[in-house]
Amino acid sequence: MLSVPYRIRCTGAGIQWVRTVQQAVSNFATEAAKPPPAKTKFGNLKDEDRVFTNLYGRHDWRLKGALKRGDWYKTKEILLKGTDWIQGEVKKSGLRGRGGAGFPTGMKWSFMNKPNDGRPRYLVVNGDEGEPGTCKDREILRHDPHKLIEGCLIAGRAIGARAAYIYIRGEFYNEASNTQLAIKEAYEAGLIGKNACGSGYDFDVYLHRGAGAYVCGEETSLIESIEGKAGKPRLKPPFPADIGLFGCPTTVNNVETIAVAPTICRRGGDWFASFGRPRNRVCETVLMDFDDLTANHSAFGTAAIIVMDKRNDVIKCIARLAHFYKHESCGQCTPCREGCNWMSKVMDRFVLGKARPEEIDMLYEMSKQIEGHTICALADGAAWPIQGLIRHYRPEIEGRMKEYAAKHKQIEYY
Repeated sequence: MLSVPYRIRCTGAGIQWVRTVQQAVSNFATEAAKPPPAKTKFGNLKDEDRVFTNLYGRHDWRLKGALKRGDWYKTKEILLKGTDWIQGEVKKSGLRGRGGAGFPTGMKWSFMNKPNDGRPRYLVVNGDEGEPGTCKDREILRHDPHKLIEGCLIAGRAIGARAAYIYIRGEFYNEASNTQLAIKEAYEAGLIGKNACGSGYDFDVYLHRGAGAYVCGEETSLIESIEGKAGKPRLKPPFPADIGLFGCPTTVNNVETIAVAPTICRRGGDWFASFGRPRNRVCETVLMDFDDLTANHSAFGTAAIIVMDKRNDVIKCIARLAHFYKHESCGQCTPCREGCNWMSKVMDRFVLGKARPEEIDMLYEMSKQIEGHTICALADGAAWPIQGLIRHYRPEIEGRMKEYAAKHKQIEYY
């Protein structure tokens, strides 16, 4: 330490640096003096209504941290209440599938209510999450895996399954690692496996990593992939509830759908049903529920939102989606295999404006011929963005065609 007075000689830059530091200290002191922000509230939602409390990874994701956040609380009591009670609470909650289709979860589980024919039953959890713009399930897998594992146990009890297979997208390395470790912790704590949670119910959980194919997000493709086959959709019927994984009755649900089940059972179906409008239970806006978005030629899907400002080329953005679906088509169905390729090529020309105005209606008609004419909904997903582009941005498409025709001295075909 200095024991004598000293003086700092500052240059112009040095003086400016000192002033900057002083200003930063002053700003910090001002911010520190402000009262803490008020708790946020949206509609009738409160902070204590949060189901997932560690999505940002700020807390311990392992078993010790999960127990502190309320996971695995009274799980044994829930299991002992039986299949009918669990299904009843989920039906009462109005929970709809969070994988995109929005099918009522309680109703889907009730399809497994059939006489036992000797075949084992399985729960399959879809953690493939390849939908463009969707980044929700990976956060649960990485930061709240015990909530999912507990959900598997409760959902398995509701459908009479003996095991769950959690199918995780191949690229999700950290998610798979955390989930596998959480499964190991649950086994060691006696929460799953033989006599799970001391309930007398035996239930195993397995982790299966996919290879990154988008089409494996479709439930029957996912089942084929787990069985070691090429990930291609099966014709339905028979539905998985009759002939699913390994030829046995199977229910396939999204990660988020399964992960919210324990909280619904603990707090009651009426609590969950109190949010949002009937049948939707999300929020009270026109833009964010299953039914109104369907009525407005859109879809709620996984609730993913891609935000773009006016600097983005909307035609190019939709062309990028068309290219994605072309690349991810498994090629099994002719309308999808040929149609996605054709739509992508036309969209590439639309980006440049190198097309005739009558091709807009031609593309729209082609998308309608693809939509609804395939085994799975991949082709539908490819057609809808293009239909939306034409429906809302037709003048922009035509304007680009005019610009291209003027620049290259081509005749306009009107």
